[in-house]
Amino acid sequence: MPGASAQQLPERIQKAGKVIVANQPIYPPMEFKDPKTNQFTGFDVDLANALAKQLGIVVEWSETSFEQMTNSLKSGRVDIIQSAMSDLPSRREAFDFLDYVKSGPQFFTLFERRNEFQSMDDLCGKKLGMSRVTSFPAETARWSKVNCEEKGKPAITILGTEGSADARNQLRQHRVDAAVQGVETLPYLMKQEPDTYFLIGPPFATVYQGIAFDKAHTQLRDAYATALKTLIDSGTYKSILEKWDLGSNALDGVYINGEPVK
Repeated sequence: MPGASAQQLPERIQKAGKVIVANQPIYPPMEFKDPKTNQFTGFDVDLANALAKQLGIVVEWSETSFEQMTNSLKSGRVDIIQSAMSDLPSRREAFDFLDYVKSGPQFFTLFERRNEFQSMDDLCGKKLGMSRVTSFPAETARWSKVNCEEKGKPAITILGTEGSADARNQLRQHRVDAAVQGVETLPYLMKQEPDTYFLIGPPFATVYQGIAFDKAHTQLRDAYATALKTLIDSGTYKSILEKWDLGSNALDGVYINGEPVK
């Protein structure tokens, strides 16, 4: 049964009976294609479907590149973006974010090179790969400035890659010494590929991931916020997190643009 928040939806969404969601399914366990069925799956998929059900609508997925997501939202080709997108202050100039998990970048290397990286300080002077469309390059540069350069050590060399999968490929090919990826994805990958990767220290920054809305569409944003609160209160949100081993990434309530909704 749809919740009370269904009546808060914009009329066009109610009439269509669906919401068009931009997603790039290459970031397990947040979103990926099941190799056996080629179907969308992952945490974002389950949460998006649960939110839509609460709102009395269905999800229509729009698979696109990360770079095209923002253009699609601005032009109205999609209604929202839900694809492990970080809620960054720079992005809030154009979009509002309904935050739903904690994230953060983490350093890692190949398991076979673990003895070379006994601490995060051992990364100074090394070449690291990371997705160029994320906040990871800027966050890594800030970490390097404080922990390497200001202490008289050589800076980290940053290689921007086409995505996290490409960064891991560069790592396996020994083109980089280490890599950076979101803390929510590494445990899943290490379970899928035992004795392949080695974590170097804890996450070195904290960010929220959020559903992106056009800033003009506050009615849709607020309807989703109400639906998310209902899922949190009912325990559905927690259950979906635990299904994907993401319990430690849970938020304690509803946040919009990094601020708690009262």
